[in-house]
This record gives sequence, C-alpha cells and structure tokens, in this order.
Amino acid sequence: MERKQKKARPEITVRRPIGVTLVSIITILLLTSLGAITALMSYMVSEDLRINAEDTNFAINRRSAAETDRVLRTARSNALLLLDTLSTPGSRFQSLFFEQHPEIAAVVPNGRMPITNEGFFRDNELDPYLVWQFMENAVEARNRARMGETVLLNAAPAFGVPLLAMFIPSAGIFFTSDELTDDFGRTINISFLINDAGEILIHPDNQLVMAGVDIGSSPLAEQVRSGREQNFQILYEDAGGREYLGAFRKLSLGGAAVLTTVEYRLIFESITATTRRNIFLTLAVLFTAIIIIWFFSKGISKPLMHLTETAGMIEKGDFEVRLPQTRGDEIGVLGDSFVRMGKALTSLSYFTNQEITRKAMQGNLSLGGEPRMVTLLFTDIRSFTMISEMLEPAEVVEFLNAYMTRMIVCIEQTGGSVDKFMGDAIMAHWGAVSITESPAENALNGVKAALAMRSALRDFNAGRDGSIKQPRIRIGCGLNSGPVVAGQVGSNTRMEYTVIGDTVNLASRTEGLNKDFMTDILITENTWDLIKEDIIAEEMLSTKVKGKKDPVRLFAVINLRAKPGEKQKRPVNLTEVRTMLGLRAPDLKRLILQMEADERK
Repeated sequence: MERKQKKARPEITVRRPIGVTLVSIITILLLTSLGAITALMSYMVSEDLRINAEDTNFAINRRSAAETDRVLRTARSNALLLLDTLSTPGSRFQSLFFEQHPEIAAVVPNGRMPITNEGFFRDNELDPYLVWQFMENAVEARNRARMGETVLLNAAPAFGVPLLAMFIPSAGIFFTSDELTDDFGRTINISFLINDAGEILIHPDNQLVMAGVDIGSSPLAEQVRSGREQNFQILYEDAGGREYLGAFRKLSLGGAAVLTTVEYRLIFESITATTRRNIFLTLAVLFTAIIIIWFFSKGISKPLMHLTETAGMIEKGDFEVRLPQTRGDEIGVLGDSFVRMGKALTSLSYFTNQEITRKAMQGNLSLGGEPRMVTLLFTDIRSFTMISEMLEPAEVVEFLNAYMTRMIVCIEQTGGSVDKFMGDAIMAHWGAVSITESPAENALNGVKAALAMRSALRDFNAGRDGSIKQPRIRIGCGLNSGPVVAGQVGSNTRMEYTVIGDTVNLASRTEGLNKDFMTDILITENTWDLIKEDIIAEEMLSTKVKGKKDPVRLFAVINLRAKPGEKQKRPVNLTEVRTMLGLRAPDLKRLILQMEADERK
C-alpha cells in the first residue's frame, strides 16, 4: 500500500556548527591583527597629516593672496596709466593699450565718458552701455571711492561674463581675472576672493561668481570681518555639516581677502585609502581562509548535517529517509544505523497511524485514555461478501489495496486518522490524535472526507469494466460526533491506539442505515448541529437504533454549501445524488413497516 511521503525538510537548529566555529576563530584572529595594525597606523600618521595639511593650506593661501594682490594692483596701475596717457595732448595710444592689456574691459574716469575695450565687448557680444548702467547702480561704491576708499564689486551678474569692478577715487575700472580663476582650483585646496561685504569675486566655480553668491554669513567670512588678524586659520562646519579647514589673508586693497579651504576628510584621504586597501586585503585573506576551512570541514560537517536532518525527519514522522553514500568511518556507521532505523519505522508505520508512531518514538504514549470530542466515520463496501466469492484471494487483496489507497488519501488530506481496517470496512476519526479546539472543524473535515470518497469512488469505478474480475462497487459512509475516550488499549507488550464509547457505536450503526435509505453518506443529528450552515443535507426518517432509547435523527449529505458570492456546485438535492450514484428511491411505506416491526422486536 502506498503511503504519503512528506517532502519538506525539517528546520534544524545547530548551536555551534564545526565550520562556523573554525571560520569564526580565523575571522577573529585576522580582524584583530589587521585591525590593530590599521588603527595604530592611523593614530601615528593622522597627526602628521593634519599638521602638514594646515601648513600646506596656509602656504597656498599666502601664495594665492600675493598673486591676487599683484593682479589687482596691476589692473589699477594699468588703468591709471591709460588715464595719464589719454590726458596728454595728442595721445593716440588707446587702441594700443587695450591690445597690450586685453584683461581691461573699461575705464570710467570721474565725470567723463567710459573708455571701453571694443574688442572685449565685441568678442563677448556685449553692449558697452552696460558700463553706464552698472555705474548708475553702484552709487554707494562710487561715493565710498570719492572718500578715498578702494571698493571691489562683482560685475559678473550684470554683464553675464566673469568681470570685476574696482572703484578708486579717480575712476571705475572693469577687468577680468581669468589667470587667478585657473590658479585658485588646481588642488584639493580651493582659493577664492571676497570683498569686504562677503561677496564672492573670484572662484574656480564660475557659477558661484555668475550668481553673485554672498558668503558673508559663513564662519570663515565672519572671522575675516570680525577678527583683527591679517591672516588666520580655523576649522569650521558649513551649512551641510561638512568640516573644512579654512585660512584667510586680508589684502591691502578694498578690504578684500583671499580665502583658502580644504574639506577636512580629504586631508585623511591617504589614510582612508590605505585603510580601504587593508580591508580589501583582510577580506581577500579571510575569503581564502574560509575556502580552505570549508574544504577541510565539509568532510565532517556535511555528513553530520545530513544525519541531523535525518533525525529531524524521523522525529516529524517522515521515516522513509535517504542518506548520501556512506563512509567507512564512525560517521558512516552511524549513517547506516539511521537508514536501518528509518526502514524499521517505515514498516511499523504501515500498521498504525504515523502520528501515533511519532508519539510512540518520543515516549509520549502510555496505557490509559483521555476524553476527546471527535467525529467518527465508518465506511464499507456494499455486497463485498458476494464480490469476494467471485475473486481469488490474491485478487481480493489487490482489489482492496487499490480501493483503500484512494479512501485513505481522502481521510489523510482532511486531517483524519485511520483507526483500523475491518475487512472491507474503514474506521477513521478527526480530533483524537491531532487535537483541535473546534468540534465543528472536525465534523466538517469528516464530511469533506466522505464527499471526497464519493468522488474518488466514481473515478475508481470509471476505470473498471464491471466484469466479475473488475466489478464496480458502491459504498456507504456513516458519521457521528461526540465524546469518546482516546488512548492505548492493551498491555505493556502489545498496545493499540483507538477510540471507544457510545459515539463510536452510533457512527457504526449509522453507516449501516445507508442500505435502507438508499444513500451513500449519513450523518447523525450530533454532526448536523455542528455544521448545518456549511452543508446541504436532507433529513431522513428518524430511526430506532440498537442501544438507543429514542429514535435517532439522520441526515443524508448532499454537498458542501457554496460560500457567499460563489456558484453552488451540483448535486443540490438527494434525487440528483441518487441519480448520480445509480440508486433508486426507497419504498418509504415498506421502510416504515419494517422499522415498526424492528421496534416491536
């Protein structure tokens, strides 16, 4: 007889696997040693890097400030030279001047017409009238210049190209600073020029210049304005929380200052890169070690894991286990023992329920019983005695095995347990071995099993030709729900797990009444009361049953009731069931007379 095999592997919990232990030891050693080396190196080198970074940042700032001061002074000197030259009678050197000083865009003497570099405005497609507009808007700067100050402004937003405006007492000077822009951003240290208001004048990022960005509120710019130092260096955070090392040097013209910054994390980039390389090296070594350990330990851990899984499968009731090819050592001997034990338990489980076998193996079964609320099912084959007389004994066994295999599947798929076989009859129950808290659930599963038997029997008969050797059969199922005593009956040397009680007797007698009512599934009122909302059934004549004082109400099961929104499946009445099974309706008058006669007896 075929048995249903469980395919799922059990979940095994191993507290300390051999391979994991070895890998953990090697991992701890490698991480500790290389981690200590990395930390020591970082500690020893980081301070030197910080000092060198401060010195470098200061030096770059000093060099950038000197170059900026030179460019600004040169632009002012060249503009004054142009004014002096043009004030000389008969001077014709304006065009020559702008050819030699293309960085000068325009010079605006006080109270006079602007002197513009036509080539600059032509090349940049600009209107010289922009000079007048800027001058008109820079009233405050012009007034400060007349008082003797030198004022620097960012003219880029007004002209659309990077351009500086310098106001001195005698004139306004417009000039570019391309050479400074290129020099200010060649390393991770970035230098830029701001005026006394914090407005960016020159920056490697032209977008900041073109947008006229004001950084007057930054910690570094505030230090420039509020401090008395001509040059200083601080560590600060920007609005985004990033740390910068910033140095500044004030210029002698216009209260401007050159600022040089470097992102603090970039100072330690070399240490970070070295640390990263060490981490990669550690991972490479660790990976190699794990591979070696894996090949070393799998010869032990893998067979042990197979044995552990096998033990878990046997514990869960799956006794037909398989192990890889056994070895010649102690592990192989142990594996052979597991295989033999599994085969023995498999053979044992053919004679009883697998759940009972598992409990017995765990020592959870003993003599005695416990009260249970269960649903009992009895089923047998109609006219089996006549059928068996026409078959050879071997053919009878083959026929029963084919039939019962299908019936047992119906029982086990609904969570039931086969209690025993009695010739062609089967006794099964729900709620005794696998305990549930819902008697209604047990009752409904029992009815589902009976309906599945009805369907399985139709398939079974469809494959038979109706001859003497392949007869088509009918069965009857009787179900009753109620209290029983479930447990081991027997002795210390021979036990049988079963259920006993009046509920069992009534279920058996209910099954036999199918012959009189021309039905295949009958349930008692006890079962009906539990699941009447879930099934379609028709009440039969109340019947006097042996051992019962009052007549018993019986119901013929038609089908499961469709859930809301679903279409009801057929059959929907007893007439359709009898037509489907090839049964005729009983002669009720004769049946009543027979019941009355039985009652008088």
